[in-house]
Amino acid sequence: MAIKVITGPTAEPITLAEAKVHLKVEEDVTVDDTLITGMIVAARRAVEALTGRALMPQTLELAMDDFPRLNCRAGYNRIEKAQALQIKVPKAPLVDITSFKYVDSAGVLQTLGLSGYQLDSHSEPARLLPPVDAYWPEINNQVNAVLIRFTAGYANAAAVPQEIKNWMLLRIGMLYENREEFIVGGSIAEIPFVDRMLDDVKVWGI
Repeated sequence: MAIKVITGPTAEPITLAEAKVHLKVEEDVTVDDTLITGMIVAARRAVEALTGRALMPQTLELAMDDFPRLNCRAGYNRIEKAQALQIKVPKAPLVDITSFKYVDSAGVLQTLGLSGYQLDSHSEPARLLPPVDAYWPEINNQVNAVLIRFTAGYANAAAVPQEIKNWMLLRIGMLYENREEFIVGGSIAEIPFVDRMLDDVKVWGI
């Protein structure tokens, strides 16, 4: 299973102006604007990885080599069957499934329409299941035979949970104070006692 960004977000949950206020950088001092902008992006990507969320609207694609299958030697009740066959959409909040394609056993690319699956958008992460009393189709033996393209993210920056924005500002501040480390590595190291701020907004069970 792999996830690929098809179209990234066009805006960030924190603006450059908001970050500069937090960093106590004067609005008309622009020498570090590019650096701070890069830190905003790095913080957003890090918090998305930590929480299992997509913050701003973006289009993603989930690729799988096969559909979930039942173990023919195991006995399943209705709930266990659903759990065994479910596909968890790996980013929340889910906005829409834009396409659901698979390569059938004859090697032909097929599209599953709305009648070909159930969508549980109440759960986080959202779940996809085959129709009631049905199973997923047989597919060709190849990598990435199942491709699910979807959109995820909050409608706008105002809708992003405040805990996430607080974490981003805190980490941006740490990066700004240790900018040499960021410029060389370009990444954000985990700090457990800070990252615990995100426990209430994490998507568990992905």
